[in-house]
Amino acid sequence: MEEAQDSAMESIIQGPVAEDARWEVLPVVEQRFEDFAAVVNPTGREKHCWCLSHRLGAKEIQTLGAGHRVDAMRALSAEPIAPGVLAYKDGVPVGWCSISPRSQIPLLERSKLIRPVDGVAVWSIICVVVRSGFRRQGVNTHMLEGALGYAKALGAPAVEAYPVDPEGRMDLTMAFVGTRKMFESVGFKVIGVTDAVASRMPRLVMRKDL
Repeated sequence: MEEAQDSAMESIIQGPVAEDARWEVLPVVEQRFEDFAAVVNPTGREKHCWCLSHRLGAKEIQTLGAGHRVDAMRALSAEPIAPGVLAYKDGVPVGWCSISPRSQIPLLERSKLIRPVDGVAVWSIICVVVRSGFRRQGVNTHMLEGALGYAKALGAPAVEAYPVDPEGRMDLTMAFVGTRKMFESVGFKVIGVTDAVASRMPRLVMRKDL
């Protein structure tokens, strides 16, 4: 399946992401897990979230224990559809985007705060992270374009994100949700407002049809 996922990315590498040869966006499969760890947990903190909060229930995460969270995420990277994509700049992993079918993100699927807008089988972006030292270098744009291409290559009809629309800079602890401006820059449009908040701001529903 890893070969199939990489094959799906070939059409993306010929598109916007590849206009600058320094950039590459690839799915997080098992052999790239250490690259994922380098982006989301560079200091190796045992109690790090490992981007599991929407994929496993709080009790399940607690049962795993801090030392086993990494194993749970590693197991997800072996699933037929990767839990997200990594952006590389000059071969260095610099960004993480959690994207997969909404139906495969259990807590989002059950959420009473971020409810489905309609019956479209959307893919959802629930987290974006840029590695320290690489911010303000265009990582998000390249990464989101690649994430959209990945979803399209695997048959996604549309992709949604649930960012906020801050007037200025937002609390970095909640920056993983992204901003309206970030997603508008790659073609997303606001189609609704959720009942969820981040940094005391309402989270929007933004969608890009593929």
